[in-house]
Amino acid sequence: MVFNRRARIETGRVQRRGRGAGAGGMVVGGGAGTLILLLIALFFGVDLTGLSGSNLSVPSVYEDPEVQAEFDQRCVTGEDANRYDDCRLAFAVAALDSYWESAAPALGIDFNHPGAVIFDGSTSTQCGQGSSETGPFYCPVDETMYFDPTFFEVLSSRFGAGEGPLAQIYVVAHEYGHHIQNEMGLFEIADRSRTGPDSDIVKLELAADCLAGVWLHHATRTVDDSGTPFLNPISEEQIHDALEAAAAVGDDNIQRSIGQNPDPHTFTHGSSEQRVNAVVTGINQGDARVCDAFGLIGGESSF
Repeated sequence: MVFNRRARIETGRVQRRGRGAGAGGMVVGGGAGTLILLLIALFFGVDLTGLSGSNLSVPSVYEDPEVQAEFDQRCVTGEDANRYDDCRLAFAVAALDSYWESAAPALGIDFNHPGAVIFDGSTSTQCGQGSSETGPFYCPVDETMYFDPTFFEVLSSRFGAGEGPLAQIYVVAHEYGHHIQNEMGLFEIADRSRTGPDSDIVKLELAADCLAGVWLHHATRTVDDSGTPFLNPISEEQIHDALEAAAAVGDDNIQRSIGQNPDPHTFTHGSSEQRVNAVVTGINQGDARVCDAFGLIGGESSF
């Protein structure tokens, strides 16, 4: 039981889309070779634009009133979040909102909430076509996080991780971290054309892991509109689940899973050890300044 069963969220904050919602534009995915590429390049990725090419069409926002209405009625309390994966994702967004609304201004951010979409199968975004194969991602163009709950089944079956509820919440916190980076203007100054352990793209990913850890440090003190804490006290086992998820999607672990020797020059997200260390740094310090990979807020990041 991660979420306090008495906690509540307002409906409509998170958009729930049905299967294949808003299909159109360039499809990213399909076929084992492409899936491997996506596993390496997009798990917990920043955006899809690097793989989409110039033929990308910008879709309109898709809404499914019936799916949304059912979701809003089903996902109201923390008890619902403990029962259903999609409700858990929505509650994680609400808890992250609660923290970053107060913490972001101290970082010099004129804070705006990120969009949040939960979909089944595939969906259109302004960064291309998202699918369960691409994994969770943040699109900086429309400032929205996208999640397909079946990703956690892939994470479990392929990498033996992601089964615990806090592991799922960590995924949301990581993508939220990318939104904080976008609000700070990091995507404008980072060179995302290079790969490798010292590349800007790896620094962005590790810093997002660190920001996820900072939120985990404060998570049990985030509250709903009535002042009820969103989360129950977090156990060591639950922290272990979150760190296991971070390790599972390290570049070296993903490359080993497809029969390759790890090649640091191709890393886009950091090694398993780096990702775990980044999350632990955030948890231990509880201060976003230690996640400052580009020196914008006076921190002393090691990323």
